[in-house]
Amino acid sequence: MTYMERQKKPSFFYRNSLSIIFLSFFCFALAAQAYFGWREHNQELQEYGAAALTFLSYLSSGHFLSATFENFESEFLQMAMYVILTITLRQIGSSESKDLYKKEEVDREPMPGPHAPKPVNQGGWRLKVYENSLSIAFVLLFVFSWVGHLIGSYRAYNIEQQLKHEPMVDLTSFLQEPTFWFESFQNWQSEFLSVASIVILTIFLRQKGSPESKPVDTPNLENA
Repeated sequence: MTYMERQKKPSFFYRNSLSIIFLSFFCFALAAQAYFGWREHNQELQEYGAAALTFLSYLSSGHFLSATFENFESEFLQMAMYVILTITLRQIGSSESKDLYKKEEVDREPMPGPHAPKPVNQGGWRLKVYENSLSIAFVLLFVFSWVGHLIGSYRAYNIEQQLKHEPMVDLTSFLQEPTFWFESFQNWQSEFLSVASIVILTIFLRQKGSPESKPVDTPNLENA
């Protein structure tokens, strides 16, 4: 590599391509979900002889909020559990697990320095919060999404009750209904399965070039 090549800074897109691509996928999928959910919900309303919703009205409906936050909730639960449990739990041979015997770089005590993040140099409670900020963020995002799912599902349930000319229920009574918990657990179980899959499959399988895989020539039972 020449001096000029070493000096050339990668473009903004290259430096942030992973997050840009996934956020683009997310925006596209969310827009498509909203559009097709709107059409599906209006079909349901028409079957009951109710007026159709405008697209903007649909975005604040229980149907859309429940479906959206139901998925967010399970994803953030998955990530919170994954971040927290991988601190202490191990899986021999998995690229998703720390080494069974030795401490790793992520276990060392943070050292203040000119390039260290500000909370590291401040120390005290700020450092303690920063040390656990990733798990805290995922737990808070899970709680926020769980509440959003609950509100959306509650609204959708009562709209359905109205369409059927049946009595509406309060939030406490709704929590005793199977609907909300069925929606939650059908997503949670799939997230737990997906985490278990990557933990176990990375013991034996490889993907050259991916940081989620061990190097291709690494023995199966060696953590990497």
